[in-house]
Amino acid sequence: MGSKESYRNELRTAIRQLSDRCLYSASKWAAEQLVGIEQDPAKFTPSHTRFQRGSSSIRRRFGTNEAPLTPLAGVSYVSTPAHEEDDNVDNDFYLLAKSYFDCKEYRRAAHVLRDQTGKKAVFLRSYAIYLAGEKRKEEEIIELDGSLGKSDAVNNELVSLERELSTQRKNGTIDPFGLYLYGIVLKEKGRKELARTVLVESVNSYPWNWSAWSELQCLCTTNDILKNLDLKNHWMKDFFLGSAFQELRMHTDSLARYEHLQRTFRFSNYIQAQIAKAQYSLREFEEVEVIFEELLRNDPYRVEDMDMYSNVLYAKECFSALSYLAHRVFLTDKYRPESCCIIGNYYSLKGQHEKSVMYFRRALKLNKNYLSAWTLMGHEYVEMKNTPAAVDAYRRAVDINPCDYRAWYGLGQAYEMMCMPFYALYYFRKSVYLQPTDSRLWIAMAQCYETEQLHMLEEAIKCYERAANCNDREAIALHQLAKLHQELGRSEKAAFYYEKDLERMEAEERDGPNMVEALLFLATHCRAEKRFREAEIYCTRLLDYTGPEKETAKSLLRGMKIAQSGYPPMDVEHFPP
Repeated sequence: MGSKESYRNELRTAIRQLSDRCLYSASKWAAEQLVGIEQDPAKFTPSHTRFQRGSSSIRRRFGTNEAPLTPLAGVSYVSTPAHEEDDNVDNDFYLLAKSYFDCKEYRRAAHVLRDQTGKKAVFLRSYAIYLAGEKRKEEEIIELDGSLGKSDAVNNELVSLERELSTQRKNGTIDPFGLYLYGIVLKEKGRKELARTVLVESVNSYPWNWSAWSELQCLCTTNDILKNLDLKNHWMKDFFLGSAFQELRMHTDSLARYEHLQRTFRFSNYIQAQIAKAQYSLREFEEVEVIFEELLRNDPYRVEDMDMYSNVLYAKECFSALSYLAHRVFLTDKYRPESCCIIGNYYSLKGQHEKSVMYFRRALKLNKNYLSAWTLMGHEYVEMKNTPAAVDAYRRAVDINPCDYRAWYGLGQAYEMMCMPFYALYYFRKSVYLQPTDSRLWIAMAQCYETEQLHMLEEAIKCYERAANCNDREAIALHQLAKLHQELGRSEKAAFYYEKDLERMEAEERDGPNMVEALLFLATHCRAEKRFREAEIYCTRLLDYTGPEKETAKSLLRGMKIAQSGYPPMDVEHFPP
């Protein structure tokens, strides 16, 4: 088990090593986790540290007592692998090449390093060649198909890089960073199984490269694949599993893993954001809002993950808060995909769907694989009744991530709008398979079964039952179950669901047509079952309304009084003249 000081030393070393190899994204991630470790109060006074979050959600969750970071399974962590650097590093050629690389002159950087044999130089040369090929691929896409077009353009350097890196691996001269690049090349060529093996070798020999873990996570599309990875039990594995569980929609497991990590990385903004993501997926919007407010207080210029915060504000219809957030990210960096999505959400909430689409398209021009923008743009096209464009946007989203249930759900909605329920049903089934705990998806599928073309009421009932068991916050399922059982002549079951729906409406202090419908049915049902006392209670409640239900209740009460008195009802037509 490592101490906080050992984690700090490991991360400091990793930051330097990753920066030397121009893996700046991984270096930034490591630096954020370094600063996220709680400081020793004996060394850092309140005036010299920013970690004074008295109202922090982290402190509320764990209190102030330090807890050591140990694996959840109770198994000790493996010792940290030693990474040997080249004896001859940072020579003049390497420094020149790194300068070219930082200026995005990748071909020049690779050319300078053509005769260098040190491991750092060999990796940087290969990495520069790969990025030069990626840059040319992006140019071809824009030249041939436009920034949002589909293209068959490929990175033409992949073949030579695969050959070179494969030879290095066979000869045993490749380092963990070369393995990371080799894994990326194999992944892009579609050789996923070998790519997983190579990336596992990379993270086992050098666990601090978060970029390698991220690439490995993209290849873990099922829980079985994840379980079969031969990963050493390093503390970085906990970060990986938290992220992988989230992608596999195991949100409770993900939340537990990140809460465990917070015991040591108590002030990591990254971990706070990941906890917010997990709670967002569990639809705990109040908790998510608190965490994002905390994040913005501690990191006011943060743009990462703020698009999710905007989704929460959109769902809660918080106009002023969403307006403030949009203005804030616009001033911070308006040319980030996340910023464009936030502004797009703001215009969508205002009902300006054309402007909203414009900003989502701008986000996609900045990053055409930005999943949220495709899905949200599809929603906007649905609002604008432009179903062909919506279908195209949703299809682009599922091409990027076939596990995005929101895009499958959107496709179902679009085909439902086009009165094609069989197609809609197929896509709704895909969405509930990916997110079986979301009541909205089960309700959508149930409503599809209820359409005139299908009219499969028994299947609709099963879907509504699943929705009711999945915390149906919109309170639709219970009422629909009652109506369907009533339509099928099952009075007892209909009464059962009307009673449950009535209890829920009373608990939530809701009123409306559903309340009236439930009271009317229960009053009539209880009268027919000769449960006069219960029927009178329901009728008395109906007398508080002013519509035709009031007269119906009066009529029912009169009928029950006559029935209880023991006299048959009088029929004036049979009286003698």
